[in-house]
Amino acid sequence: MQKKRIIPCLDINNGKVVKGVNFENVKDVGDPVAKAKYYDSQGADELVLYDISASIEGRIIPLCLVEKIKKSISVPLSVAGGIGTIDDFQKVLNAGADRVSVNSLVMKNPEFIRLAADRFGSKSIVVGIDAKRDESGKFTVVIGGGKINTGLDLIEWVKRLESLGAGEICLNSIDADGVKNGYDIEMLNRVCEVVKIPVTASGGCGKLEHFAEVFRKTNASAALAASVFHFNVLTVREVKEYLRNEGIAVL
Repeated sequence: MQKKRIIPCLDINNGKVVKGVNFENVKDVGDPVAKAKYYDSQGADELVLYDISASIEGRIIPLCLVEKIKKSISVPLSVAGGIGTIDDFQKVLNAGADRVSVNSLVMKNPEFIRLAADRFGSKSIVVGIDAKRDESGKFTVVIGGGKINTGLDLIEWVKRLESLGAGEICLNSIDADGVKNGYDIEMLNRVCEVVKIPVTASGGCGKLEHFAEVFRKTNASAALAASVFHFNVLTVREVKEYLRNEGIAVL
């Protein structure tokens, strides 16, 4: 079995780590550099740094923050927030990111994936997707913090992203985000069944059992979590020890 990864996510706003429920009621939960150092020391396999207001404000994530965090950790860093051009992509990589995650940009211009893959390689490209069930039960892609339903079919979208050269999908369930009732197993399975690239599960983790469930019931290669780590419900070390005891291979 391929070893599974545990990834804390640092959502930032105004230079602070924040977290909400279903993208609402966002709270300040700490300093991003201090949080990154702590999660690195706990054995995180990767960190995701995501500026949640960068796209809305029409700017790129602060590169100085990317540099500070990268210099403070030993694990790979994936960065998202306001990337709008190939030049932005290059700047984020130059600041120390190992991989760049894009979302809003590829909704407007899917061919950007092909351009970036040709220049930087597919392994440097993660596409973040927020998705939810519509009234008919179909999974659709949403934007604007889950407020705007694009009507785009999730399954067709991920197949297209893979064909364009995306190296990984980070799939966040808006329905589950911050609720702590577990990852959206059905949504993850639907996506994992149609792509060969790695899929990271995001949204909904609330306890140890949810990590085991997502790896047992889906082919997700990694589990991303925020609330349970930020609010000291669990530590990365506890999660990894639990998974090993459950017979699930982790790094």
